[in-house]
Amino acid sequence: MRDLESCRIKHTEDTEQQTELIEENEENEEFSESEGGNQAITIGKPLSWSQTKQKDLIKRTAKKSFPCTECGRILKRKNSLERHMRVHTGEKPFICDQCGKSYKQSSNLKEHMNIHTGEKPYKCSHCDKRFIRSGDLRTHERIHTRDKLYTCDQCSKTFLIASYLRKHLRVHTKEKPHSCCLCGKSFSSLQSLRAHRKTHTGEREYKCFECEKTFILASSLKQHERIHTGEKPYKCSHCGKRFSDSSSLKTHERIHTGEKPYHCTACGKSFGHSSALHRHTKNIHSEKQ
Repeated sequence: MRDLESCRIKHTEDTEQQTELIEENEENEEFSESEGGNQAITIGKPLSWSQTKQKDLIKRTAKKSFPCTECGRILKRKNSLERHMRVHTGEKPFICDQCGKSYKQSSNLKEHMNIHTGEKPYKCSHCDKRFIRSGDLRTHERIHTRDKLYTCDQCSKTFLIASYLRKHLRVHTKEKPHSCCLCGKSFSSLQSLRAHRKTHTGEREYKCFECEKTFILASSLKQHERIHTGEKPYKCSHCGKRFSDSSSLKTHERIHTGEKPYHCTACGKSFGHSSALHRHTKNIHSEKQ
């Protein structure tokens, strides 16, 4: 018991997996006591106390499983089951002390805190770009590797991630499954709905550390920061001109392609810019009315 106690003290700040092993050791202790401490007599050098415990632990861990009562999923560890149950209960016990946002996993809270500190610990192995979240880094690195491409069967547009393709398909189906509970407005993606909700709450959690301007969306902050850095990552394939955001590049490229996607519903005239259509409608058709 003395060895077990010292083990517990030594690992108080260890990982959840190590904590689980300690709990298993305690269960083994109880199991041995319930058996009266009797062990089979073997010829040769007997196993030490620690070796016996380790052997029992391996056997019991291999047999042990924790089933979810909601969906039937089998998990190997008790703490894994506890984390999994939050999917069903919606519990979010990890709360940010800066903005009050809550998360199901402590790792998600840790990455969220980078938003407030400005830390970008995840660096691309192909370029010097850094990211707040590990998921953003994984997505970015596919730009370099191009290892997975998903193609839309409607317009042949390609995507690096399958979920992006699924969201894109709603452009063709016009599906908007996510509705705002406050105003009833519908959106094609959950991300768009979450961003919209912030217009009701006034929440602006993304802050520029250069000028302290705040934004509703992380993407808006990212685009804004290029004002300070001078970064222009989007290059025209026709003339080489560079832009700080993709929408400006798309608008510019219409000069080369001649595309005019904005159509006047009153006379059918087409325009390359939405602002040009707005001016046309205001100056020509509003006067006639």
